[in-house]
Amino acid sequence: VQLQASGGGLVQAGGSLRLSCAASGRTFSRYATGWFRQAPGKEREFVAAISWSGGSIRYADSVKGRCTVSRDNAKNTVYLQMNSLEPEDTAVYYCAADSGGLRVGVTAYEYDYWGQGTQVTVSS
Repeated sequence: VQLQASGGGLVQAGGSLRLSCAASGRTFSRYATGWFRQAPGKEREFVAAISWSGGSIRYADSVKGRCTVSRDNAKNTVYLQMNSLEPEDTAVYYCAADSGGLRVGVTAYEYDYWGQGTQVTVSS
């Protein structure tokens, strides 16, 4: 499975972005997918995850109520809609796939494949 994250950019505080994670491979629809982010000088942290069916979803407390993760298995794509963005959301955002499709893991080691990341910058 190869993943490519896109949709990042520069946005003012309070704005919105929708990140996309496009995957290759016919079996991607059976993978759970997670979003993580890493700010300069900080460790990579969990943002959101969705099971292969979309039936299980989990969010980090820091983004709960502001972000929505969804997927379109017909398009092999997972989305992260981010609203009410804050400067603290500035980071490189990565998507990752977990072959344990029912899990919605919150730790990086639970994921088997990673995309290259997309930069999100929120100005105050």
